[in-house]
Amino acid sequence: MELLKEIWQTAQRNKLRTGLTGFAVAWGIFMLIVLLGAGNGLINANLQQSEQFLSNSMVVFGGRTSKPYNGLQEGRSIRLQTRDVDATGSDFRQTVDEVGARYSVGVTISNNQEYISTTVLGVYPNHTKIDKTELLYGRFINDIDQQQKRKVLVLSNNQAQELEPKDYASLVGRFVKVNNFMFQVVGIYKDEEDGDANAFSTYSAIKSIFGANTDDAGNIEFTFHGLATEKDNEDFETDYRRRINANHQAHPEDESAVWLWNRYTQSLQMTQGISIIRTALWIVGLFTLLSGIVGVSNIMLITVKERTHEFGIRKAIGAKPWSILRLIIVESVIITTFFGYIGMVLGVCANEYMDATIGHDTIDTGLFKATMFLNPTVGLDVCIEATMVMVIAGTIAGLIPAYKASRIRPIEALRAD
Repeated sequence: MELLKEIWQTAQRNKLRTGLTGFAVAWGIFMLIVLLGAGNGLINANLQQSEQFLSNSMVVFGGRTSKPYNGLQEGRSIRLQTRDVDATGSDFRQTVDEVGARYSVGVTISNNQEYISTTVLGVYPNHTKIDKTELLYGRFINDIDQQQKRKVLVLSNNQAQELEPKDYASLVGRFVKVNNFMFQVVGIYKDEEDGDANAFSTYSAIKSIFGANTDDAGNIEFTFHGLATEKDNEDFETDYRRRINANHQAHPEDESAVWLWNRYTQSLQMTQGISIIRTALWIVGLFTLLSGIVGVSNIMLITVKERTHEFGIRKAIGAKPWSILRLIIVESVIITTFFGYIGMVLGVCANEYMDATIGHDTIDTGLFKATMFLNPTVGLDVCIEATMVMVIAGTIAGLIPAYKASRIRPIEALRAD
């Protein structure tokens, strides 16, 4: 108790020195936690986005030619056709597992006096595997629906709420009007965004009703296996693009004619990017922590130098070297622990503020909405470990000058300025 009282009195007499020491400690902990939290926010948002899609899947879009070929000029619009869907399944059966397609159409869906304008995607049953969908009520489209061209509908929870405000779950099993056709609602899925979501129906029904006079297939989607590396994926994409381009008399190497969204390559690149971000954050964070450690060390050296005369008096009246050593070490531990805790709390508060202000914000990419910043938090274990590192470093920083002070001869200490 006497030791703590003495440390408090010393801190009171040297407010500036104590404040600078505490600031160095708190700032190091604060910046480490904020940097790691911000990095985790970016990483969590990307991971959440990637988890919405099956990694070993691709989506194929028609584009516009960028090279002349066989007497045809560049700039031609390419629309994927039924033969492209067939070629995907037949010519690449060693790699491709399940082939599907998407055919979109703008419609008005009405239920009694309530109505919404939205887009209905005609899809195959494998769509819910490729673009993962969480069903709240009912079911998704199945193989029998597709084979029999059933006019069934899967709505988002927001769409269902607008069509049946009182009890939207009761829509399951009931019929609603899609333009001039009656469709049965078979499921309601969870849509966390407030933006425009798609309704889903069978590809066969939507194509026969709204695209019966065209060979337009919409977009192709499929799952695959055996492409483990980036080179494997690049080789497959080259072969696949060459084959589809041939169907449209486009140059075999024209990458603009057909656009491939390869989720597996994206996942590999994301994993590499996340690893680089984590490493960079830890390097910057540790250097920030190191700057705090250096600050503590310098101030402790100054502290011992300023108190050399005091230590000489203590030794002259019988103080043991250990008592001086203990005084400096305990003071260092208390200061670093107290201000380290303050820095940790402020860092956690800053992360919570980031989460409340910019967390969960989304951007519209045109194809989907993406969350750019999510849950910018740092584990409690990391916070405690960072604080402990600073405490230990502060203890070591105080130990070296304290040892020298405890070994100094009283007569030399008394002569010190």
